[in-house]
Amino acid sequence: MADKSEDDKVLLANEAFYRAFAARDFAAMDGLWARRHEVACLHPGWGPLVERAAVMQSWRQILTNPGAPKIACAAPRVWMFGELAFVICFEALGADYLIATNIFAREDGAWRMVHHHAGPTTDRPRKPEPPPKKTVH
Repeated sequence: MADKSEDDKVLLANEAFYRAFAARDFAAMDGLWARRHEVACLHPGWGPLVERAAVMQSWRQILTNPGAPKIACAAPRVWMFGELAFVICFEALGADYLIATNIFAREDGAWRMVHHHAGPTTDRPRKPEPPPKKTVH
């Protein structure tokens, strides 16, 4: 099983991706993507984008488009494989959801995105179970 702190670092990188998306911050988005590893991206309804220049151009288009949807991450879960990790999460678009896979690779000591894929889903994130009620004796 992976070190919990590494799981947390991947989840923080994933969170930073969605913060950059929500803030329409291209510089932050650019800083999150790997520079030495090959990258790819599959936006809903787009063809596959490969090579960093094409992927970053797509993000520039999305983040500068005033009509681009506002997206928030929900229910992220991480899987670790040494120097590679992936997160599956829901992307909330108002009352609707997409499902996304975000793949990260360790690069220069940091977790950098190497792949993002989002697409439609009919599923919804599950609500966390409430903590059990304490009984007083």
